[in-house]
Amino acid sequence: MSPSPDDATRRDEQPALPPIAPLDVDGVRAVEIGSLVWLVAFLALLPFYGRLSDDGHTWWLWTCLAGFGLGAFGVEWCRRRRDQRLSEE
Repeated sequence: MSPSPDDATRRDEQPALPPIAPLDVDGVRAVEIGSLVWLVAFLALLPFYGRLSDDGHTWWLWTCLAGFGLGAFGVEWCRRRRDQRLSEE
């Protein structure tokens, strides 16, 4: 039994979705949490500096520190962007 033309058109159609409003998120909290995670990872690895150095993995420690530092800049950038958006409204 061959499929009818109506089956093909039904297969190609997608159900209509209701419109979804965009989230009103400024990103400050997400960047703050990410920065804190990098800081906690740095502090957790700090006591193991000797072992990390012996194994050639000190880059783990410095990656965490760089993640925290970049996150600190990101927090400030997101706060300024949020404040500018609020002042324009």
